[in-house]
Amino acid sequence: MSTACPADAVASTAVPFPLLAELRANAQALRGRVLETPVWRWQTGIAETLPPGGELWLKLELFQRTGSFKLRGALTAIGALDEAGRRRGVVAASAGNHAMAVAHAARAAGTSAKLAMPRHASPARMAACRAAGAELLLFDTVHEAFAAAQQLAADEGRAMIHPFDGPLTALGTGTVGLELMDQVPGLDAVVVPVGGGGLVAGIAAAVKQINPRCAVYGVEPFGADAMFRSFAAGQVMQLDRVDTIADSLGAPYALAYSYGVCRRFVDEIVRVSDDAMCQALHWLFRDMKLAVEPAGAAATAALFGPLRERLAGRRVALVVCGANLDAAGFAALLARGAAMS
Repeated sequence: MSTACPADAVASTAVPFPLLAELRANAQALRGRVLETPVWRWQTGIAETLPPGGELWLKLELFQRTGSFKLRGALTAIGALDEAGRRRGVVAASAGNHAMAVAHAARAAGTSAKLAMPRHASPARMAACRAAGAELLLFDTVHEAFAAAQQLAADEGRAMIHPFDGPLTALGTGTVGLELMDQVPGLDAVVVPVGGGGLVAGIAAAVKQINPRCAVYGVEPFGADAMFRSFAAGQVMQLDRVDTIADSLGAPYALAYSYGVCRRFVDEIVRVSDDAMCQALHWLFRDMKLAVEPAGAAATAALFGPLRERLAGRRVALVVCGANLDAAGFAALLARGAAMS
């Protein structure tokens, strides 16, 4: 089940969005602090089963520092703090990738970070956060972690570094889209994993301003489909429960800013199952030698699932957004995917 968020959170599709000039200026500001991640054309294995005439490209954001795209938004948001804000510190809620990025960015800025995380988050991600000097606070659910982070921001005056909403997040994630459009000109479509929508909002804003004819599709798990439901309802929606192996995509609700940017620039949100992500994870490992987390396989699952027919024969890029899993966890998911292939 899902419910509408409070009335003041209902978004307008007229919300401001990052302009190309702003995205390019931020990309320059991030130069040397984030990596320009590579692209690679997928031509083997499962890619050979696609109809002829198309091209399949991977944007390999899993090779980013901290192992995911999240660093771009975290550095952008923390970089916007004034000296007093840096003294007070930052707080974030995350199942891991955003927490790791905030910990890294806070250390680089010389500020302190408190991170609210669900207890089921990957131990490897927790260890990485602690190694970067962050203080971890653990909760039973994602909902509790978000609520605790917001309370810390109110009580201690810390800046809330949101994992998926707000202009600074989109300004950071949009640099992925800038790079991709330079690296692979003439794309017909870009497929992007969706948790809360911060990644797809930024990428879509960049892509559509560069080439309005390039389609942008978002991909959510069936068990964490707040943006899909928000598109269907015409307002931001909140999930009663999150249930997916893709914990990096487990946002419990959509929020006004990212929803508004997505409604302006994203053509459609599609959904995939946990099994489909495991199978895609297996294909990425088998064919491309990539060890990704389920979220990093979501775009691949969509391309070979609900988007297969409509993107046949097209020049398509899939965003591989992250790869932060411990070896045992990855092996279990790989075995699950292999059993279906």
